[in-house]
Amino acid sequence: MTSGSIGKRMMFFALPLLLGNLFQQLYNTVDSLIVGNFLGSSALAAVSSSGSLIFMLIGFLSGISAGAGVVISQYFRAEDVPNIQRAVHTTVAFGIAAGLLMTIVGILLSPQILAWMGTPESVMPESISYLQIYFSGSLGFVLYNVFVGILQAVGDSQHPLYYLMASSVINLVLDILFIGFFHTGVSGAALATVISQVFSAILCFVQLLRTKESYQLRLSSIRFDLPMLGRIIRIGLPSGIQNSIIAFANVVVQSYINAFGEMAMAGYGAYTKIEGFAFLPINSFTMAMTTFVGQNLGAGQTERTRKGARFGILVTVVMAELIGVIVMLFAPQLIAAFDSTPAVVQFGVEKARTAALFYCLLAYSHSVASVIRGAGKAVVSMLIMMTFWCVVRVAFLAVSIPFTHSVLMVYAVYPLTWALSSVAFFFYYRRANWLNQ
Repeated sequence: MTSGSIGKRMMFFALPLLLGNLFQQLYNTVDSLIVGNFLGSSALAAVSSSGSLIFMLIGFLSGISAGAGVVISQYFRAEDVPNIQRAVHTTVAFGIAAGLLMTIVGILLSPQILAWMGTPESVMPESISYLQIYFSGSLGFVLYNVFVGILQAVGDSQHPLYYLMASSVINLVLDILFIGFFHTGVSGAALATVISQVFSAILCFVQLLRTKESYQLRLSSIRFDLPMLGRIIRIGLPSGIQNSIIAFANVVVQSYINAFGEMAMAGYGAYTKIEGFAFLPINSFTMAMTTFVGQNLGAGQTERTRKGARFGILVTVVMAELIGVIVMLFAPQLIAAFDSTPAVVQFGVEKARTAALFYCLLAYSHSVASVIRGAGKAVVSMLIMMTFWCVVRVAFLAVSIPFTHSVLMVYAVYPLTWALSSVAFFFYYRRANWLNQ
């Protein structure tokens, strides 16, 4: 990342990330596709309503892992082997502790949180079953993300891709087997996901044990180094808080969707899966941007960092808008792939046509935030996203829904808050001394 063509370096680094994220997205999407087609709209609603809650509980840990990746990438480019080792083993120790805690919290609190979200009684038992089984595999999920973060931080995005491809195939086969042949319902979908996640975590774990590079994992060295943990948390905490609070806002949004019934839940859930796929190229490129900025700043190449930031922002915005046009045009066919029930398709299409043309704004916010995180200045990103994607989002719904009683207002809150955050990021980016154009 610190030499050669900026565009080529980012593209070649982002491509394996894109393929990896594609297979990662297949986990929940395959569940939804098979559940919707085999079990119907109610089961799809149960699985769909769980997504925002899952991200709320894992978002914090994902932010900490991102902070660890920034720290490791900077030490790696500085060839500081002792600190690479301290960072790697502290990160893994944190992942083990966090995964165990998430297992307990997720299993115990799922029923109560679903009740707070206003989940309809008709889908409540299946929603609880799906969530509790899902969170029983939290250790595998958390450690997989920790291991992948380490590998990507040192520029290895290929091995995680291979492992994820294998586990995604396992997930697909198990989904069909559990749901189609053993008739286990949504519980089978959750169990298939857990088994697949644990499998991919084991493969990454073995890779880190076997490598001879400076980031090699040694079981006897896994422990907390408090000064290193403090640095990782200082960088990752803003992103973790940001992820959790934004996810909490999305849980609130989901509760408003739930109030419109099963068909709205299923249609909205189908759209979120499509949006997840649609935004994979942008997410992959922004992850590459974070690594690019971290490595080049670590190597003292400030001007190269500025050029890379400008290039990355332009590419993500253009890609996002092209993808948004495609999603808007083909929304009916895409939603129907999950559930062809007319009411479900209508809710999903309305959401797509409200948001898709504004993907450029979402991409701009994410790309500037990725540059900020790579530079170790994640607090600004946290404050902007928390303000607009949480406070403003929730306040807007609290004021508008009682008067309009329209699901379109729930849909519109997303492009509105994307626009506001983009304005804030634009002015910060233009005025930041460390990225002056």
